[in-house]
Amino acid sequence: MKIVHKWVWTILAFVSIILLTASIKKWTPITPTEVFGFITGAVCVLFVVEQNIWNFPVGIANNIFFIVLFLSARLYGDMMLQVVYIVLGLIGWWQWLYGGVSLTELHVNHASAREILILFSIGAVATAGMREYFIQINDSAPFLDALTTALSLIAQYLLNCKRIENWFVWIVADLIYVGLYVQKGLYLTAVLYVLFIGLCVAGYISWRKSEFQIKKVILV
Repeated sequence: MKIVHKWVWTILAFVSIILLTASIKKWTPITPTEVFGFITGAVCVLFVVEQNIWNFPVGIANNIFFIVLFLSARLYGDMMLQVVYIVLGLIGWWQWLYGGVSLTELHVNHASAREILILFSIGAVATAGMREYFIQINDSAPFLDALTTALSLIAQYLLNCKRIENWFVWIVADLIYVGLYVQKGLYLTAVLYVLFIGLCVAGYISWRKSEFQIKKVILV
């Protein structure tokens, strides 16, 4: 499913080359690690929008870069979240390939009201618990780090199951992330998350179209 225009990929490649050159030449305070996090993160979300299975290996590479980046910024919640993402990415990789009926490809679907209620109840408890833990380990933003960690895990679970509601949760989490990373001076990462918000909107529209196409095929 090719829904992302070629010019989007072209712009991303051009921007990536400029940023990588600037970081290597030390023209800016942005590190190569943050640049590679930007590149792999953007590519991963573009693949998710297209429902391309390659989003999972690229996403795992993105997690590794962000582990290094967040460790240096003392955002321990975000750092540990990347480790969980790697595990969830491997699970999601399998689910997208074989999570459908009779081990077939998984299609776009919806979360039930009961599932959403359970997820956010768990998320609220997890946020409170992680906040206390992050305070003890001297995290630099314990509440926001805990909240975004909980939201991101919920969103990743929904994404793995191809629930279309994952996009709404990602948007909320990304909005908070933008403010947090600006506060921490991770400006390129903040820009990446602004891009993520736009791609979440594109992803929702794309997945809705895919859902309607599947329904038409079933009806026929």
